[in-house]
Amino acid sequence: MKKFIQTKWFTYATYILLVMAVLLVGFVLMQNNKTLNRVITSFFNVAENRSFDYRQILQVAHKQPIPNKDIVVLAVDDASLEMLWDKYGEWPIPRNVYADIINYIEKDHPKAIIFDLMFIKSLKATAAADKALTDTMNKYDNIYTSMNLDNQAADVREPAKLPERISVDIQNSSGIDISKKYGFSNCRLILNELINGKVHIGMTNVMRSSDGIIRKVAPVLEYNGKYYPYLTFLAGGNIVNEKPQNSFLIDKTSTLKGSNLNIPLTKEGDAILNWYGPSGTHLNYPMYKVVTSMEGKNSSSFNFKDKIVIIGTTAMSLHDTKSVPVQEGVYPGVEVHATFLNNIIDGNFIKQTSPFANILIIALVVAVVGLIVMLSESTVFALLSTVLFGIAYLFIAYYLMELKNLWIPVVLPVISIVLAFALSYLAKYIIKSRDFEYQYKLATIDGLTELYNHRYFQDTLRKQIDLSKRYGQPFSLIIVDIDFFKKFNDTYGHQAGDAVLRQVAQTLKKNSRTTDYVCRYGGEEMSIILPNTTAEEVLNNANRILQAVAERPFQLNATETGHVTISVGVATFPDNAETAQSLIEYADKGLYYAKEHGRNQVGKSEG
Repeated sequence: MKKFIQTKWFTYATYILLVMAVLLVGFVLMQNNKTLNRVITSFFNVAENRSFDYRQILQVAHKQPIPNKDIVVLAVDDASLEMLWDKYGEWPIPRNVYADIINYIEKDHPKAIIFDLMFIKSLKATAAADKALTDTMNKYDNIYTSMNLDNQAADVREPAKLPERISVDIQNSSGIDISKKYGFSNCRLILNELINGKVHIGMTNVMRSSDGIIRKVAPVLEYNGKYYPYLTFLAGGNIVNEKPQNSFLIDKTSTLKGSNLNIPLTKEGDAILNWYGPSGTHLNYPMYKVVTSMEGKNSSSFNFKDKIVIIGTTAMSLHDTKSVPVQEGVYPGVEVHATFLNNIIDGNFIKQTSPFANILIIALVVAVVGLIVMLSESTVFALLSTVLFGIAYLFIAYYLMELKNLWIPVVLPVISIVLAFALSYLAKYIIKSRDFEYQYKLATIDGLTELYNHRYFQDTLRKQIDLSKRYGQPFSLIIVDIDFFKKFNDTYGHQAGDAVLRQVAQTLKKNSRTTDYVCRYGGEEMSIILPNTTAEEVLNNANRILQAVAERPFQLNATETGHVTISVGVATFPDNAETAQSLIEYADKGLYYAKEHGRNQVGKSEG
């Protein structure tokens, strides 16, 4: 029993490994076919990204994570844009207005003021307004403004050399190549007084996923062999580290590290954002209210003490909108900055499992489904258990993201669960078929000679009589007895006797037709049922078998051989008998005749 259980578990394990192997072969074939790989990879990436979106939407519905109350968006919304148009006649507004806003906010001593606006050279801007802006921005230590890198052709715009103070030093111990995805050959310069002043300058380049949705932001970008920080990475890093920091490390685990900073990166150098809610989630002040309060035209009061103020546009008509994985699906760019900054300050980035971890996860779910199927007696129970396991996996994937900020794959594991269920059921069917064949063999085959056993002989004989009566065709029976077998056993031993039995059985099978039934009748007696065979034909067959046995040298043990003879009796239905018992008796009489008249011959019945 113990051996049977061990064999059964070994078989189960073998077929589960077989299922895993099939999935692995499919994966390898996909990798070797570039077109197929590209199509399938694209499908899985899009599907997995959508599963990320659904998890983000659910966790936002559960109020997780909580947005940081110290982050304030000072927004040029639709109402502010209308007021500013009425007041200043056009967009963009005069730059000295921003200077006034900075001075107004700085009275409360904010932690930082971050402009998601690019102050490039403009024919609409006056020199006085530009000077007021640049002088004011350079007056404070906590002002951040944006710039952009691009790949504009050198004959359209000559690539500029940026000052060292803008770049950051990156010690990269990982396999990430930032330049592969975030390497740029040109840049759009902002006002020279800002570039060469003391204002902090960060880049605002973002890249969407293949479906157009922003899920990731690169903290660091590459230009002309140097690294430049993303705008809110620069501000967030300085705030978290409590002082400006210019040197960072990307360690072997692909984690970007500063003094008090840890940002997990993807293999392309992205940070995966953890979203806080729909547009307007972070504290949002319309700019027009701040401007009118600053001018003393309303009684609104704003407290910017220790706040991080991000100034940017949210008006739809200004077209700074991004597709994001939360409710409504659209964010103004300034709120993407707020999200990234919030992730930095609170350490809320999403970490995605490695390819190796994903393979282990898939192997685990395949193994679990395989065991469910193999150990379940009921198909319905197995199906329900597999469905519940799949649902449980989805819940685990969701809560790991909500509680641990961990993104484990969903699409491939779910597909693997379906495939594993189908393949495991196929494997189980094969196992049951083999078990049935084995049990059938135990019930019908003699273990020593591997001939059909006596019970099978009796059943087949009765069936053959029925067929012969129905179709009017004769069939014949041969009964064989090994001559002097007891004396042989006494002389050479029972092991040699068993060897002779096996070899005689092989000789009978070899000299019989595939349609004949070769059986062990009992002891040293064997029988052959020959369908559609006449009396003359069975006599010829019997003599041929007799001669084949007599001429064959039998291996008695490792060193000795010997010769064996047989005695044979034959009978034909319906010529000699009309029942199974009488047919056997008729053949037996012929066998006895052969034994009594010298053996090694085909005997004839005298009755």
